[in-house]
Amino acid sequence: MKKHRCKVCGYIYDPENGDMLSGTEPGTGFDNLPPEWRCPICGVTKDDFDEV
Repeated sequence: MKKHRCKVCGYIYDPENGDMLSGTEPGTGFDNLPPEWRCPICGVTKDDFDEV
């Protein structure tokens, strides 16, 4: 699974770690995040992320 970087703040979403702040379990791919998911640091949407 690929990592994605926030264009605004640089946060890296790593599917191996998930996002415990939003309750996203480890192993959840970026494409499987719900549409309402936001960057846990700056709050932007998934549209503001690039694959790295």
